[in-house]
Amino acid sequence: MSGGTGISADALSQRLREALSPTVLQVEDESAQHAGHVGADDTGSGTHFRVRIASPAFAGKTRVAQHRLVYDALGDFMARGLHALAIELA
Repeated sequence: MSGGTGISADALSQRLREALSPTVLQVEDESAQHAGHVGADDTGSGTHFRVRIASPAFAGKTRVAQHRLVYDALGDFMARGLHALAIELA
């Protein structure tokens, strides 16, 4: 995959802020730690992220439903090459 995914932690943060109005949000690009791993692109960035998030949108929802909200908000990033997403609910 030449040129990388074009996905950044800032882009993911912006999308999550728009979709879920989080009260806690940290997005970390961990792609460099996965060089040579399946799903890593040849640039070593933009494929593996960790998200720590809390949102009023999660109230009353199961953990699975909360994760689904995050995945739904970032769905088009998956199609662009986001390979792994670790979600930590704050």
